[in-house]
Amino acid sequence: MENKNKNRSPFKNPLLIFLVISVIATIILNMIMLSVQTTNKQEIPYSEFLSMLEENKVDEVILQREQITIYEKYSGEDEASPEITSLMRFMGVDPQAVIERTKKNSRNVYYTGYIADDRLLKLLDEKGVQYSTPIQHQNPILDFFLTWILPLGVIYLLFFLLTRSMSKKMGGGGIMGIGQSNAKMYNIENATGITFADVAGQEEAKESLDEIVDYLHNPSKYIAIGAKQPKGALLVGPPGTGKTLLAKAVAGEAKVPFFSLSGSEFVEMFVGVGASRVRDLFKQAAAKAPCIVFIDEIDAIGKSRDNQLNSNDEREQTLNQLLSEMDGFDSSKGLVILAATNRPEVLDKALLRPGRFDRRIIVEKPDLKGREDILKVHIKNVKTEPDINLHEMALATSGAAGADLANMVNEAALRAVRCNRKTVTQEDLMEAVEVIIAGKEKKDRILSEQEKRIVSFHEVGHALATAVQKHTQPVHKITIVPRTMGSLGYTMQMPEEEEKYLMSKDEILDQITVFLAGRAAEELVFNTKTTGAANDIERATELVRNMITQYGMSDKFGMAALESIQNKYLDGRSVSNCSEETKTDIDKEIVRVLKECYDKAMNILKENRDALDEIAEFLISKETISGEQFMDIFNKVKEKRNTAEETTE
Repeated sequence: MENKNKNRSPFKNPLLIFLVISVIATIILNMIMLSVQTTNKQEIPYSEFLSMLEENKVDEVILQREQITIYEKYSGEDEASPEITSLMRFMGVDPQAVIERTKKNSRNVYYTGYIADDRLLKLLDEKGVQYSTPIQHQNPILDFFLTWILPLGVIYLLFFLLTRSMSKKMGGGGIMGIGQSNAKMYNIENATGITFADVAGQEEAKESLDEIVDYLHNPSKYIAIGAKQPKGALLVGPPGTGKTLLAKAVAGEAKVPFFSLSGSEFVEMFVGVGASRVRDLFKQAAAKAPCIVFIDEIDAIGKSRDNQLNSNDEREQTLNQLLSEMDGFDSSKGLVILAATNRPEVLDKALLRPGRFDRRIIVEKPDLKGREDILKVHIKNVKTEPDINLHEMALATSGAAGADLANMVNEAALRAVRCNRKTVTQEDLMEAVEVIIAGKEKKDRILSEQEKRIVSFHEVGHALATAVQKHTQPVHKITIVPRTMGSLGYTMQMPEEEEKYLMSKDEILDQITVFLAGRAAEELVFNTKTTGAANDIERATELVRNMITQYGMSDKFGMAALESIQNKYLDGRSVSNCSEETKTDIDKEIVRVLKECYDKAMNILKENRDALDEIAEFLISKETISGEQFMDIFNKVKEKRNTAEETTE
């Protein structure tokens, strides 16, 4: 113990450091105050002071114990101008008093050291100089308080307020708690309230996680056969697919303590804080084992380490500490690490190796059956009509994530309330789908008659290209009512019974033709081109590019992979893998395919011009028509045309 006390540095005591800093700050403060008091005075030699007396330049002298303060006579104008004097008298001000005050405040001030000179008082009397000695009522206790105690108190108050504000930002831990974990803990009594019954559409993910739950409940049967529990599981998938929900469901099923926090909560501006929080988190988790630790958005601290200029020492230290802790804990005690990310490609390879995150659980967007199951989960707490068809809604929401479907159900319930109904109808559900996809109807946007006709023919052009071609999905709805997301109208397609996962080259080309049929209708009927086809052209071009560069469906380039996908679960951005010359050839091939599809769309509309005109006029009058109404008119016109051709023959 004696050796420890001898070796312990006194500067590791926070109170001692604070006292030293406070004393130094007080000394500096006193020196600053002393310098401020003397900045407006100029020091002169005693001999110069006597010369000023001889020359009658001194107005007043203050004799003190250590120095003599000299006020030089005012050398400016003694009187104000007649105009200013008259103005001051008009305002009720004494001009002479103002002049005297100005002269007194404008005097130059000097000081010199005090010398016991018997001639001084006699000389001051001869020259008529006013002199005095101030009476000093000294109080040593008051001086000490004002000079030392008060500054120390002010510094302590500032230090206290600073530590208090930092304590609030750090979750109440204060400066000494800056490295403590901010994980939110759910214990058995305060459970997450979520089980696997609340998660639908992710059966494969639930099956993988159910094994972890079973291990936490019955570890002995796994240990008996020699199986080890996975140390960690990484949930990977697009946003909104239910990764966090699955992690909470695991905790709800296992009925063990659950630590939940985000990866960004480890990151601070001070190097070493994140690593300290990781240590504290695993220390708490080990004390509560068996338990589950869930780190959401782990890519915030788990990015691949490199030597680039934008590398972050704090983040890398945090990652290193996380890797060390995952290697160090004993999985047999029932400690499981779950993490979620939608950017697995940026994670460090050391984090993904076996022995750390042993399992990668893919949480994809749900298929048709999965969407229907998710809708059943979210709609069970909503009052609905008995005849609602969730299968139809699932068909119309291809590509939607679980969060999107939950939002649609809620939007349908809100619409029912707005319409003063006590239950949700099928119409509410389908309208909610359109609101999420295209936005709400803009009732205040009134199109001119000409614009209305252009939009109508544009949308019917899409629908006709869909109806005539073989490899397309049926038309569900056509509308020319503007929506808040920018569309002036749209044609909605929907599969009949099942969802497709593959697209052939013929299906892609037919879909591109459908996209370009709107512009073809504008040019055929009105001999003009409008900006309404901008989104159609963008989607058609993207589809052609993917067909050529990724799907290997180009006769010119064959099966070469000319582009690859980055951030698969986010924006799905394409990255080129070819030379600049090849990029030029790709652009030429894209233009060629688009022109062929556009010519095909134009020919379809020319052959069905009578149907185009009749359906477009009907749409103008109704503004919105269903797929059944569209097909009825199309079949009637087609039958009439065939009858006329037979009669002609």
